[in-house]
Amino acid sequence: MHMYMMPNHGMPGCPPGLEYLTQIDQLLIKQKVELIEALAGFESNNKYEIRNSMGQNVFYAVEENDCLTRQCCGPLRSFVIRVLDNYGQEIITIHRPLKCMSCFFPCCLQELEIQAPPGNTVGYVIQQWHPFFPKFIIENENREAVLRLHGPFCGWSCLPDVDFEILTMDEISIGKISKQWTGLLREAFTDADNFGIQFPMDLDVRMKAVMIGACFLIDFMFFESNN
Repeated sequence: MHMYMMPNHGMPGCPPGLEYLTQIDQLLIKQKVELIEALAGFESNNKYEIRNSMGQNVFYAVEENDCLTRQCCGPLRSFVIRVLDNYGQEIITIHRPLKCMSCFFPCCLQELEIQAPPGNTVGYVIQQWHPFFPKFIIENENREAVLRLHGPFCGWSCLPDVDFEILTMDEISIGKISKQWTGLLREAFTDADNFGIQFPMDLDVRMKAVMIGACFLIDFMFFESNN
């Protein structure tokens, strides 16, 4: 496994630890396959490797919650996901509260809070109600809407890849979050998925961090199997 050891130095106006995100316009997020989950259906904490376009590991992400929450709430569960760099330093913290989820009842819409570094909120992912299409608003730290995220019908597609478009508030496409096909056996017996994120190179680095959080929310909402 190739690892990219990022220089540990600050940049003006950039949250500590996110300096590398200023240099890239795409990321690959690979969920690690858990053997106990594949064989017994016992839900474990999700773990992810976040790689650059050359396949080098640049970050790791680990879900935190308790066993009862995982088994009883399934993909609806609340979580804290901690994103670590290759030095083991936590650079992004993602919080998801426990809320119900339904296409037809907009009483409890999903949301995330993204912090970078931990304790410093940089943005939110807020679900918008729609009976058929997944729609989200991306907000900055001041709760101002800055981007939109739109997915396909009911979050799924018959095509191998499923794309969620990243749009400006004027509905101009600037990138996407893609769920990528991982093969029949892996799709059938595990909920381990691959995702790609594409965004403009000059996008605010805080919003790039928020897009990582949005990718995890999409995984749980639409592609995490319910045991």
